[in-house]
Order: sequence, then C-alpha cells, then structure tokens
Amino acid sequence: MERKPDIADATWIVRKLVEAGHTTYLVGGFVRDMVRGADPGDFDVATGAHPDEVRKLFPHTVPVGVSFGVVLVLVNGVPYEVATFRSDLGYSDGRHPDEVRFSGPREDSLRRDFTINGMFFDPIAGRVIDYVGGQEDIERRVVRTIGDPEDRFAEDKLRLLRAVRFAAKLDFDIEPETSEAVARHAAEIKEVSAERIREELSKILTGPRPRKGIELASELGLLEHILPEVEQMKDVAQPEQFHPEGDVWIHTMIALDHMPPEPEIELAMAVLLHDIGKPQTLTREDRIRFNGHADVGADTADAIMRRLRFSKKQQDLVVELVRRHHKFMDVRNMRQATLKRFLRAERFDLHLELHRIDCLASHGKLDNWKFCREKLDQFGARDEEALHPTPLVTGKDLIEMGLEPGPEFGRILKELEDAQLEGNVTTREEAIEFVRSAAGLK
Repeated sequence: MERKPDIADATWIVRKLVEAGHTTYLVGGFVRDMVRGADPGDFDVATGAHPDEVRKLFPHTVPVGVSFGVVLVLVNGVPYEVATFRSDLGYSDGRHPDEVRFSGPREDSLRRDFTINGMFFDPIAGRVIDYVGGQEDIERRVVRTIGDPEDRFAEDKLRLLRAVRFAAKLDFDIEPETSEAVARHAAEIKEVSAERIREELSKILTGPRPRKGIELASELGLLEHILPEVEQMKDVAQPEQFHPEGDVWIHTMIALDHMPPEPEIELAMAVLLHDIGKPQTLTREDRIRFNGHADVGADTADAIMRRLRFSKKQQDLVVELVRRHHKFMDVRNMRQATLKRFLRAERFDLHLELHRIDCLASHGKLDNWKFCREKLDQFGARDEEALHPTPLVTGKDLIEMGLEPGPEFGRILKELEDAQLEGNVTTREEAIEFVRSAAGLK
C-alpha cells in the first residue's frame, strides 16, 4: 500500500531543521485546511535553511528547484517540499521571478498569492503565524490577494484562474477588489501556457463545485478566453419537451452539478462539452432541432482537447464520449449485434455515466440507462464472449477459400461477427458456410 504524506513525518522534518538552528514552519494548503477544520492534504515546509543546508541534514533529497530554494526531502519514500524563505524580485514573463532573494518568514508570506495560502504553522509550538490576515479571511469566507491584486496578478497571470478555483473549491466569495482586478485582466489569461490552464481547469472540474467554478469564470470574463465555445452555449434555446430546464448553458451547468465526487477528468470534460455542437447546428423547423450536433460536437471537443494539450488517450476518449452520447436514445431499437458493439465500447462505464448525468440534467428519465445496465448484466458483465466473440474464421481462412485480400474481407468478417453477436452462427462449420454464402462461393 502506497504511503501518503502525514503530519508526523512533516513535523519530524520541521523539528530536525529547528534543532539545527533554522526557523521552520509548515505552510500553504495544510495551514489553510487546518484553520478551516478540514482534512489537510499537503504538508509543505518553509525554512530559513538554504538548499545546501537542507541537503546536508537529510540523507534522501531531490534538488527540484534549488535556484528557487526548493528541495524535496524523502521520508519513507514520500516526498515533502522544503522551500527556503524568499522574496521574489520582478516578474518580467508574468510567471517566474526575475531574481530570488532568501529572506525571512514575513517577507516570504508577502510574496504568496492569496491570504488563505499565506499562513504558517509551527507544529512544535502548536501556533499559527499569520502576517497577512488569512485567518480573518477564512472566517469571512473570502479569497483575497496578499497586497495589491494588480501586483499579484502581474506576477503570475495564472492566479486569475486560481482565484476562481479556490472560490469554487472552498465555496468562498472572491473579495470585491480582487474580483474586479480579475475581470479587468481576464484577457491576460491567454498569456499563460495551455498546460498550466489545463491543470487549473482540471482541478476546477474535478473539485467539489465545478459548476460554481465555470459560472464564476464566465462572470469574470475568463471563460471567453479559455473556452469560448462553452461561452457560446448561453441563450441557445432547446425544445421544452426534452429540456424543460432551459437553454444549453443551463443544461450543462446542471449536468456539472450531477457529476459524482472527484470524477475522472475525461468524464468531467465530456460533461462540459457533450452539447458543445448545439450552437452550430441549431435549426428551427417543426421544432428546435440540433441535427448532427454530436458529430459536430466531437470535432469541436477534439479541437479543444488538442488546444489544452491533453494527452492523445484523453483526447480520444472525450471525443468518443461526446460523439456517442446521443446514441443512447436508440438503444431499444438496435439490432442485438449493434447493441453489443455499442455496449463494448472502451470505457463504456463513462459513456453510461455521461448518459445518466445528461438525463438527470434534463427530463430525468433513466429508462435507457437502466436498459443498458440490464443488457450488460444479461450478456456482458458475466460473459466476455457474448460481447467479444472469438473469431471462428480468419483472413487466412478466406484466402484459403480463394478470396483476394481487399475491402471485401472486412465486409465479410464484420457480417460474420454480426452473425455471431446475434447468435445465428456458433460453430466453425456454420462460419465457413456463412462466408461461402456471403462471398458467393459454391
């Protein structure tokens, strides 16, 4: 079983540094969560010791960012980030400090992003050291920059989106001066790399309140620069008989509310993007229609996943989730072979979950979801052969029968698999006879 970071090992690191004469505290997310009364996750250490002194004190270290004063200390194989107190001088690129100067705890806290993340905790004395008013802001449930928000956002543009993430994660408000600065500088989020935006967006979507995060990003003007395609779903009307909840944007926001806790990012992205093709396919005929919106949406989702630098595997899965989400409406009318092919899709559990969420965010009817679960139990979950029958003949067999390799091969083998899936062909002899008939052989 993999060990996780814990307070005992983190305190041991602090104590060892203190005994060597260095002021040392726990910092950041651990302190924020502890003050809130929540379970802490991270145990980062801030110290007056320089990186070389840290490395001399501990036998197992990794110098991940020595120029910024950061060393990983490994305790029982678990890494703990130990960073030297520092001041950052200038941010010409809007991300990295031009120069780092080692300093003390007060100066170190003043360089951090938000007051809720700028507190220290002394685990030996059992006291919080708060130079920035973080405890008061936790009490007031607000996200506020440390010092002038103009300065903090100029230093690192990603903080514009991080403010939204913390507000969503903690269910806090963004303090007015801070939120006004986010709105003023929203367009500057485009200066941040796609990879960093992806990571922050992923944390929002898989965190506790994804809907709040996306809505807040929209209200503050960030979303139109990160995901303009999602912003365009606003005011796109839907037929009331299928979508009594409202337009495409409202439906998508409700869908985010129905996701399970800590969803896989692929599911979360698919929920956000499943109807992304509707604005482009809206027509008003006998009623509002979105003909082909799933295919158009899949292409749009593909472009978005590429733009945000998701892995090829993640990209392909999200695209298929979007492309196939509308097929659930046809499952009761599918031939058995077609249904089995549908049910055996890679990560069908996510397809099924997306459909459940889609239904709960609209008409609320789960008939087709239940039907698929019943069919999976009937001939899928208990018998892999039912969904993936072993081929009874191969391409080599077809060649031996005198057939030339080509497109006809694929057609015949697919028809044969359909016959197996339907239960009409069960033996090799029947398969050979089927192939001879399909190929017109005597």
